[in-house]
Amino acid sequence: MSDRLSNIVTRTGDDGSTGLGDGSRVAKDGVRIQALGDVDELNSVIGLLLADAPPQSMAQWLEEIQHDLFDLGSELAVPGYQAIGDAHVQALEGLVAFMNEELGPLKEFILPGGLRVAALAHQARSVCRRAERSVVALAREEALSMPLRRYLNRLSDFLFVLARFLNREGGVPDVLWKAKRER
Repeated sequence: MSDRLSNIVTRTGDDGSTGLGDGSRVAKDGVRIQALGDVDELNSVIGLLLADAPPQSMAQWLEEIQHDLFDLGSELAVPGYQAIGDAHVQALEGLVAFMNEELGPLKEFILPGGLRVAALAHQARSVCRRAERSVVALAREEALSMPLRRYLNRLSDFLFVLARFLNREGGVPDVLWKAKRER
């Protein structure tokens, strides 16, 4: 890896194409590149969430998820390669179950908000949903692994529950949606 990224300005994409990990070139506005970009943006938003200094245990979860997302991106960048497996999905499910044990039942819709770090988790969740939609669109055109698709679905669940968990840990209630409010 020492020489791999030594030349960042390559000019090879000036024609509107970009290279995949298998050496092929595709249009920068193609469905695969859209999915890659959305996953990259998700990873960046999780980095922003980490910069807001969540509690250490949660920071460790998020750092592991960032690595998973980079692996997931490599799966998208190299057609036919698989990096995300059922164990990745199960790990997220375990974290969601752990946090849900500490939270009360959700009886109302909630709005993104509360603590800044929780709001950032909500933002990451919404970006994750977009990444998932992009991956679903790509899967209509090309074969993708089911664990990859399930991972993004579970990750958005994780980020939703994490936002609630962060608010609870910070002593801030969820922001409840008020259906019938006066104007």
